[in-house]
Amino acid sequence: ARSSWDRGMPVNEKQTEGHALLQRSQYGKGGIGRLYWDYRDRVALSFLDERDRHIVDLGCGEGITLEKMARQMPGRSLLGLDCMQENIDICLAHGLPARRGNIYDLDLPDESVDAVMLLEVIEHLERPETALRQIHRVLKPGGKVILVYPNDRTFKIARMITLRFEEASYDPGHVRQWTYPEIKGLLHLHGYTVMKRRFIPFFIWAVSLHGVVAARKHG
Repeated sequence: ARSSWDRGMPVNEKQTEGHALLQRSQYGKGGIGRLYWDYRDRVALSFLDERDRHIVDLGCGEGITLEKMARQMPGRSLLGLDCMQENIDICLAHGLPARRGNIYDLDLPDESVDAVMLLEVIEHLERPETALRQIHRVLKPGGKVILVYPNDRTFKIARMITLRFEEASYDPGHVRQWTYPEIKGLLHLHGYTVMKRRFIPFFIWAVSLHGVVAARKHG
C-alpha cells in the first residue's frame, strides 16, 4: 500500500500505510475542531513568560503550534524537533525553524533551553522517563516543561456528539492514557516541580479533553 508519510503527519504517527488523518488537513477543516485546537494552544502558551527566550517544541509535527509561536513571539529563539523528516520538510516549507531529532537522545547542549513544549506527545512514548531525563538535561536551571495530554474517552464521546465519526473511530496510536496524579508523580521523580495545571475546556477531568501542566526543573 502507498505510504501516507508523503502527505504529512498522521494523528497516529505509527501508521505506515492506508488512510491517515493528517494534522494540517484536520486543522484546515475549520469549525469547532480548529477553534478548540487554537484554544488548547492559547492555554499552553499562556504558561510561557518573557523569561522564556529559547523555546523548543518537542514533537512539533507539521508545525501548527510552532507557527503560532513564531507569529506571536517575535524575537524569541524557537526550534521545532520531530522524529519524522516528512514533518520537518512541511515545517521548513512554511518557513519554520525545525530539524529532525530524537526525543530519547536530544542533540542539544546541556542547560541551553528555557522552555520545552511537549504537546500531546507523552501519550505516544514507550519510554517517557528517558524523554523527561533528556528534557531535564537540556533545560536551564529553573527552566520549564509544558505538557498537554489528552483524555481519550472524552475525546471519543465529543467526536461522536459532533458527528466526527471518522475521527472517533480512528486509532491515535497512544501507548498510555495518563492522569494528572500519574503525570505529577512522573515529573517529581525526574526532577521537576509542578507550578500550574489545568483541565480544559472544563475544570473536571472526567468531562475535559486535555490536561495541561507546567513544571519547573529543580535539582
